[in-house]
Amino acid sequence: MNNNERVYKMAFASVYPLYIQKVERKGRTKEEVDEIIYWLTGYNQQTLQQKIDDKSDFETFFAQAPQINPNASQITGVICGYRVEDIEDKLMQQVRYLDKLVDELAKGKAMEKILRK
Repeated sequence: MNNNERVYKMAFASVYPLYIQKVERKGRTKEEVDEIIYWLTGYNQQTLQQKIDDKSDFETFFAQAPQINPNASQITGVICGYRVEDIEDKLMQQVRYLDKLVDELAKGKAMEKILRK
């Protein structure tokens, strides 16, 4: 199993609390993490909770997302040593988009900028 496949099979529910811990340590909130996820994926509070309850893996989480935000392509920069705009594997790119947005939130960036408004 290559590294990408390992990431795809990880339960979103196991990573979600880590996103929240990361931003809360920096004075941000779970609600802001949720807002980022809603913006990127088109999920809402109910459908996001369903994915968490179902223990959906990242592959399923993104495959079943109502809509990946068309502005997601504006997310640029380095995360985990990779430039997100250069990642060729679409699914890995979407996972890294989410990582990058959470990272920006933890670094104190304004929500308008994070959500590419």
